Amino acid sequence: MDPVSQIVEFVFQIEFFLLLFVIIVLKSSIKFVPQNRAWMVERFGKYQSTKEAGLNFIVPFIDRVAADRSLKEQAVDVPSQSAITKDNISLIVDGVLYFRVLDPYKATYGVDDYIFAVTQLAQTTMRSELGKMELDKTFEERDLLNTNIVAAINSASEPWGIQVLRYEIKDIVPPNSVMEAMEAQMKAERVKRAQILESEGDRQAAINVAEGKKQAQVLAAEADKAEQILQAEGEAKAILAVAEAQADALRKVGEAANTEQGQKAIQLDLATKAISAKEAIAKESSVVLLPDSGTDASSLVAQGMSIINSLNQKQKG
Repeated sequence: MDPVSQIVEFVFQIEFFLLLFVIIVLKSSIKFVPQNRAWMVERFGKYQSTKEAGLNFIVPFIDRVAADRSLKEQAVDVPSQSAITKDNISLIVDGVLYFRVLDPYKATYGVDDYIFAVTQLAQTTMRSELGKMELDKTFEERDLLNTNIVAAINSASEPWGIQVLRYEIKDIVPPNSVMEAMEAQMKAERVKRAQILESEGDRQAAINVAEGKKQAQVLAAEADKAEQILQAEGEAKAILAVAEAQADALRKVGEAANTEQGQKAIQLDLATKAISAKEAIAKESSVVLLPDSGTDASSLVAQGMSIINSLNQKQKG
């Protein structure tokens, strides 16, 4: 091979290696950071910058990505652990911790393993908070317990750049003896409630029966009252009707007595009644005293007429 060809081939090789070197340098210097992530870049082992989502550039062979931190909310299972309540009851408790990285620099250089650290902090804080509460309160006030744990963890994890969003207790398991005692207590409570409900039902039934009897008596009294009122009104109307009939009869008799024929009828009626009266007296007694003119019917009629005339004069007066 002639020297020219060798020189051309050598130049071509140099250009090829230069192109390959440029490609490698460009590939090493261009970094695409995904969304909700942050890369810690170090230069000669020292923190240089934080690269956020998007297109970023670094100096090849000098800068390096030391850490990749997720900015999303993360859920970590807190392992089961033993805790003692304020009334000296041993419990087995586990939970779930939800947190996210606020400051990737602190999460990288402020603590060696922030997930392990925040998990251990959640366990110790949960034991501490459970030690302030009695057993019954741990079941009744879970929300308060979760809130206290979150507040305590956030206060301690601030130098790590971690924000705890919430903590949820999954399960609280007391000892078997306590479980049996709680079941017996719940059974007694259910029996007590059933007895209370039954007594309340009996009481309400008695009240309803008494109210029914009371209403029946009231209705019966009102019915008797109404019946008496109607009866009294009927008797009053009957008496009034009889009185009106008698008054009407007397009025008609008086009107008839003012006529000549009425006078004769009255004379005849009086004479008849006088004779009948004397006959009755004669039947009752063996001795009958008669006036001198007692046998004279006209005298009897005259006596009756004088009485009627006097009555008529009084009515007119």
